[in-house]
Amino acid sequence: MRHRSVTYPAARNAEATFQALADPTRRAVLDLLRRGSQPAGQIAEVFPVSRPAISKHLRLLRRVHLVSEHREGRNRVYQLNPEPLRAVDSWIEQYRSFWSTNLGNLKAFVEAEYAREIESASVKSTRRKAK
Repeated sequence: MRHRSVTYPAARNAEATFQALADPTRRAVLDLLRRGSQPAGQIAEVFPVSRPAISKHLRLLRRVHLVSEHREGRNRVYQLNPEPLRAVDSWIEQYRSFWSTNLGNLKAFVEAEYAREIESASVKSTRRKAK
């Protein structure tokens, strides 16, 4: 019997967003667009790859709704769309809370153990001096 995974539309969207964010060039494009809208040609000038390669990256980013595009004369101008990133952030927030709690507990445990070791060493030192 073949195993099939269950997919949900929201999960599919999130997966596509994560796949888009996995590429360092696409992340760099998004970082560039944080500063404001830019024409495709201006975006392409920043990268050491060909314009067609940047166009493919922009097309994929547009397909997953991380950027929007509009025309100004002959130029295609791209703008960051933060909405899919908010969805990613809310997903990551669950893990951020988890790790904050667990790291806080670990810190308290390590500090308590360290205090016990210091106290134990102090007691041993006092006993040696008394002899």
